[in-house]
Amino acid sequence: MADSSFDIVSKVDPMELDNAMNQAEKELTQRYDFKGVDASLTKSGEAIVMQANSEERVKAVLDVLQSKLVKRGISLKSLETSEPVLSGKVYKITGSMKDGISGENAKKVTALIRNEGPKTVKTQIQGDEIRVTSKSRDDLQAVIALVKGADLDFDTQFVNYR
Repeated sequence: MADSSFDIVSKVDPMELDNAMNQAEKELTQRYDFKGVDASLTKSGEAIVMQANSEERVKAVLDVLQSKLVKRGISLKSLETSEPVLSGKVYKITGSMKDGISGENAKKVTALIRNEGPKTVKTQIQGDEIRVTSKSRDDLQAVIALVKGADLDFDTQFVNYR
């Protein structure tokens, strides 16, 4: 019998991100408490720029974006934001989406699987993904439950389950 496997990845669906951004922009234009505060939400390249004329309002823009991301199924662990910064007359928060598993985080996950997972499971770091293989599909299910239950500081998805 051939080995079964799956990959652990940390990716954000770009279409879901665009949908969340569009919904947040629409809410900013429609909500009464954002009238006259120059609140905006834009995406320039990989950066997400939120701005408003006061620190409280720019934090409220961030809150709106976070709520839309959660509704679209994007984990907030994938969003990295800066502190509000005064730039001219407006406060700005810049954010970006983390994509891929860093080498350091990949080592943490493989150590977790090696120490607490079933002994028949093998892990292999492949770039920004982790390949997990085993002869037993039940062991792979146990690894998925273990990684889901672990308190990691990044979002994980499980793909290519074969």
